[in-house]
Amino acid sequence: MTYELGPKGITINAVAPGPVNTELFAQGKSESQIAAIAGMNAFGRLGETEDIIGTVLFLVSAEARWITGQTVRINGGFV
Repeated sequence: MTYELGPKGITINAVAPGPVNTELFAQGKSESQIAAIAGMNAFGRLGETEDIIGTVLFLVSAEARWITGQTVRINGGFV
């Protein structure tokens, strides 16, 4: 898609968030499972939606006009 839409000035990117503290993420998981998953990144916590927003806003801004065909992993170093 990048080659098809690039000439029209349209960028194609994706955001791949790690575990984020949302109702959907917590569904069906015990507190111990959530704690274990939270401990699997460099910050030792789940991501928050606020941790994701800045990157998304950047990617849709004019400052990111030269970025296309990328997947940005926003996961706190999740392993």
